[in-house]
Amino acid sequence: MSHDENHDLDDEVEKEKGKEKKAAKHDSGAADLEKVTNYAEEKEIKSDANFMSVINDMKRQEAANKLAKDQELAKVSIRKEDVELIIRELEITKAKAERALREHQGNLIKTLVTLTD
Repeated sequence: MSHDENHDLDDEVEKEKGKEKKAAKHDSGAADLEKVTNYAEEKEIKSDANFMSVINDMKRQEAANKLAKDQELAKVSIRKEDVELIIRELEITKAKAERALREHQGNLIKTLVTLTD
């Protein structure tokens, strides 16, 4: 091999190394982009999970409040005759009539006024 052929071979080897470096730089850029994308996706998932936990907490709180209110209303005494009158005159279910009476502390007149408005 002559000196020129050896020099040409060295040049080709140098070019190949340069291409590999460029390819490596390109790959690291893609890897960096993937890291950023993964971070953003993880952040979105965490924020979605936080929203869902807040919503679930609110639903549990509403259910607890409803249960407490129902327990308080169950303590109110109502007359059977009042319930039957409301059912007969307003044609509503027994459950609605009882609940309305309980919400008005058993007061028939206030209950009728509210139900007819």
